[in-house]
Amino acid sequence: METTFNLKHTIDQIVKEKGIDRRIILEALEQAVLSAANKKFRNTRELEAHYSEEAGEVELFEFVTVVDEVKDSYKEIDLEEAREVDPEVEIGDSLGMKLDASDFSRIAAQTAKQVIIQKVREAERETIFDEFKDRKGELINGIVRRFEKGEIVVDLGRAEAILPQNEQAPREVYRQGDRIKALITDIRMSPKGPQIFLSRTSPLILAKLFESEVPEISEGIVEIKGVVREPGSRSKIAVYSHDSNVDPVGACVGMRGTRVQNVVSELRGEKIDIIPWSEDVARFACNSLAPAVVTKVYIDEENRSLEIIVADDQLSLAIGKRGQNVRLAARLTGWRTDIKSESRAASDEMLQFASFDGAEEAAVAAENPVEPEAGNETVVGPDDANIPDSEVNSESVEEPAENDEN
Repeated sequence: METTFNLKHTIDQIVKEKGIDRRIILEALEQAVLSAANKKFRNTRELEAHYSEEAGEVELFEFVTVVDEVKDSYKEIDLEEAREVDPEVEIGDSLGMKLDASDFSRIAAQTAKQVIIQKVREAERETIFDEFKDRKGELINGIVRRFEKGEIVVDLGRAEAILPQNEQAPREVYRQGDRIKALITDIRMSPKGPQIFLSRTSPLILAKLFESEVPEISEGIVEIKGVVREPGSRSKIAVYSHDSNVDPVGACVGMRGTRVQNVVSELRGEKIDIIPWSEDVARFACNSLAPAVVTKVYIDEENRSLEIIVADDQLSLAIGKRGQNVRLAARLTGWRTDIKSESRAASDEMLQFASFDGAEEAAVAAENPVEPEAGNETVVGPDDANIPDSEVNSESVEEPAENDEN
């Protein structure tokens, strides 16, 4: 009775503490007992093991075939002897007889224990994998546990996750025990168990942070149309309101900027430009270059390119530090962007006019070419991830002091 109680208690404890399906534990126990029995009888008999809920123990059965003449005493039984066990048995029937499972040795019991432990580990891994496999793209909180070859191992409670070095935002520094919020990007099953991968650089993390901070987004009133990031430095997010009474930018900023400040704090001071989205490409392009003010926009739909004219004193603001502002704007709109100052645009127009104004004026123009000032034009495509410093004049991209506040 004590053994029965202990077995039931052990099964219930494993199910409760590990969260493992009870059927998995019972199957592991049955398999362990069967394995030990086959080892004892050297696989000479047909055996089956079944857990009895009523008895609270694993019952072992030996199955033999009823025959007229016995040729294999381990697997066959004659009709007369079989009817002593079951009077209704006939030739060809399979007869099951219960064996005493208590005869197993200590080694058999240890084998059963090892198989149960292994099954429990496998079940735990499957449970963790099933829990996280459908959570890709979700934000999750964890605690920094350790560092391995540049990677950060994060404790998620029931599992550990990996924040790869290339998914860590520049200038973000963590110490053991720090709390961290990251995006689940992938989960894979490996021989050592499920591997969960996180990111702090994905643009989706910015969208998810705003979704958690702005009720209008989670309710579907405000929609995020696009997000681009240069992690740790600057981001742009385009938003649109399906309700004319709701300002999408104001909803994201929040009262006294509390909502956007919470997002900025979580991203360790990353600058965020919130852009109102528009179906009008020209208007959207103007908005995406904020805080710079655009004078004119020329659209080439065939080549999906934009020529944007800004005032001379707005050029450096439109380009941004090392071309960052225009680079992000081009990625956000998806259009190749050519930015010119008003003076450069005027010079180009004069040169074009001169080319059609007779040979004499054309010759004069050739002898006295108008040299454009350095930094008066920048061309960026939507796929440009970086602009080398050699291609952007350092004087033209130095961001004004007021731009640092945006």
